[in-house]
Amino acid sequence: MPGDENTVALSRSVSYVELIAPRRIRPLRLPLHGFRRPHVRRTFNSPQYQGLRETRMSFFDLQPILDKMLSVADNISDLNFSVGRPPQVEINGRLTPVEIKGLRNLTPYQTEIIAMSLIESNTDAARRFIQTGSADIGYAIPGKVRFRVNVFKQRGSISVVMRVIPTNVPTIDSLGLPPQLGDVSNLKNGIVLLTGPTGSGKTSTLAAIIDKINTEHSYHIVTIEDPIEFLHQHKKSTINQRELGTDTPAFALGLRAALRQAPKVILVGEMRDMETTEIALEASETGHLVLSTLHTTDASKTVNRIIGIYPKSEEHVIRTRLAQAFRYIVSQRLIPRADGEGRVAAVEVLKATPRSREYIEQGESEGKTLLEAMNDGELEGMQHFDLVIERMIRSGVVTQEDGLSFATNPSNLLLRLSGLGTSDDMLSRREERSYVPSRVPDSGRQRAAERIDR
Repeated sequence: MPGDENTVALSRSVSYVELIAPRRIRPLRLPLHGFRRPHVRRTFNSPQYQGLRETRMSFFDLQPILDKMLSVADNISDLNFSVGRPPQVEINGRLTPVEIKGLRNLTPYQTEIIAMSLIESNTDAARRFIQTGSADIGYAIPGKVRFRVNVFKQRGSISVVMRVIPTNVPTIDSLGLPPQLGDVSNLKNGIVLLTGPTGSGKTSTLAAIIDKINTEHSYHIVTIEDPIEFLHQHKKSTINQRELGTDTPAFALGLRAALRQAPKVILVGEMRDMETTEIALEASETGHLVLSTLHTTDASKTVNRIIGIYPKSEEHVIRTRLAQAFRYIVSQRLIPRADGEGRVAAVEVLKATPRSREYIEQGESEGKTLLEAMNDGELEGMQHFDLVIERMIRSGVVTQEDGLSFATNPSNLLLRLSGLGTSDDMLSRREERSYVPSRVPDSGRQRAAERIDR
């Protein structure tokens, strides 16, 4: 923009997001539909600019809208504001419209005003929004509830999704997680990965693990989050929580700095790139316990994702390092309960054992897969998705339809539920290890079937 770089042109179409952006960022003009103002030129610190911002925000109060939406149900996970739709809440994975006077179908102007109210004076978030088209921020109604907010552009307008964060830090028992996850709190080093799709409860599980460490050990814990969701209080441990954008510009920089802050435990919100992954591995190899997340669906895909980040020439080295550094890979899927009362977590647990380390280091092959290691490692605290889901279906916790839709191998699970099973299910563990399908005569299959019937 010509002229003094500390000034900004406020035309009739300039948006609030542009106004609060840092001065040296080239502004991205976002139209405020229906808003008209004479062309003026003001500095960021001028009374005219401050007056304009206050005028724009004074007529809109977001909190009553949020209160109305949150009153719909007790188990709301997300609030959704999208152009052309009414305000919506997500309950048990399903969006439900909320009737609010004047907001039957949201307009681009209304969603931008909502975004303005959330971003307000957060210049870092405004800069990220202008540069990348989206921004993550934290937002709270004091004394009531906190949100993880994502503001993003779509088809020339702005949408907002607000994830509801419980005010109380959950525990492993309250989340209904496998009790063996409590053993993570006793680890001294290594890397523990929580994986699953967006909205599968990874952050809540990490918070429960951190809270258990905080309760039982006198450690220094450093977290790097985007944004900070659960607020941890100092108990036995001392916890420092850093937020991306506000306290550190990137996960990799925050993680590298954490190595000089004498922590025993480091939580990294997400391993998004090779640099962050490399520093996390280095930290786990130098005596730190590192907790992080990945957007993968199960343990095998998690290993492949990490190895795939690196060049092919480094695959063997990375496999060896990961095999030695990992302690647990925990994957989650949230399945609607049969009684309609919320969702239940199906959890897959891969634990570091000589067998699982070998399969990661050497690569999976026929008869040597991580799925088989979990299947045979139940006594060591391991479990895989389909076995957990099968138990949930048989006990009536989830319906068969929902359970099959979340299974890793729905066809095999359906066979087991129908009583037919697969050839592997018909044999004992000892027989299974030496079983070769092509060499078993029909009479052997018949005897196995008769044994199941009995």
